Amino acid sequence: MSQATPTAAPLTVVLVHGAFADASSWTGVIERLQAGGVQVTAPANPLRGISIDSAYIASVFDQIPGPVLAVGHSYGGAVITNAATKARNVVGLVYVAAFAPDEGERLSDAESTSKDSVLSTALVPLQYPTGQGAETAVEFAVNLAHFHDAFAADLPAEQAAVMAATQRPAADLAFSEPYGVPAWKTLPAWAVVATGDKAAGSDVIRSMAQRAGATITEVEGSHVIMISQPQAVTDVILRAVAAVG
Repeated sequence: MSQATPTAAPLTVVLVHGAFADASSWTGVIERLQAGGVQVTAPANPLRGISIDSAYIASVFDQIPGPVLAVGHSYGGAVITNAATKARNVVGLVYVAAFAPDEGERLSDAESTSKDSVLSTALVPLQYPTGQGAETAVEFAVNLAHFHDAFAADLPAEQAAVMAATQRPAADLAFSEPYGVPAWKTLPAWAVVATGDKAAGSDVIRSMAQRAGATITEVEGSHVIMISQPQAVTDVILRAVAAVG
């Protein structure tokens, strides 16, 4: 009596959000991927520093039974760049207005070279407890008064105000900690460059995507291009799914 051949686990798209955001920023993309029958998940990125965040996201990848297409927005791109080297099932990378750092780089240094980014002037330093007695560390949030212009200029002001009020601050370590070996050296990559990105900076994002050898799609819009142009972002993800599937 023959046994049925087990069906291989399907590919899962893992959407990793960036700083000053949460997984709900992927809602429009998730809806479109699910409508197309694509398996998708959007975990919470801790935003505590690259070593912590990449280890956590790598654990998410590892617990998915089939292949993973890792998609990152903004700082989430830096996280997947490092996390994918720690997981054996990642088959491709998609950068959405996202950083793709090289080994030893710090985002603070990369951002300092941008002529398009205004984010450094919009950040507010805060303190958070480290859990080590009374010790605290620095985290950053976007000034509410500058959030719309710096982060989400192509969204209605009312929508940007809600995002500003619900933003998640990112630890200084996300920007100052050096990055490890990048997964884009061994994995195929795609990138969406938002031409009006004043947060990460269109120039920095484009340059990093070119260096990573990514297939680049330029889309008119702000840093939160996955919210303002979810179909355009979904289309790039679907092309990546088709290429690695």
